[in-house]
Amino acid sequence: MIRKVVLGNRAKKELRRLPTHIVLKLQDWIEDVEERGLEEVRKIPGYHDEPCIGNMKGYRSIRLSRGCRAYYRVLREEIEFAFVERVDKHVY
Repeated sequence: MIRKVVLGNRAKKELRRLPTHIVLKLQDWIEDVEERGLEEVRKIPGYHDEPCIGNMKGYRSIRLSRGCRAYYRVLREEIEFAFVERVDKHVY
């Protein structure tokens, strides 16, 4: 069960430029994952957790606002964790 989330350097940098409500939404998602596990959090419809396609294949995205998404992938080493790669404006 995945209960650890790590922010990448790119995600940390992008979060500094985003509004506070976006940062708080990502923090809520991280806390939910660490408390309930990723599999359970994926079932919460408000996050719109879905696999990416195209050049982002292998990643998943969650909705932080109507126009902003966080992209993550699950890594397996000694422990399993979700690694948030980036947070940016989503282009529709």
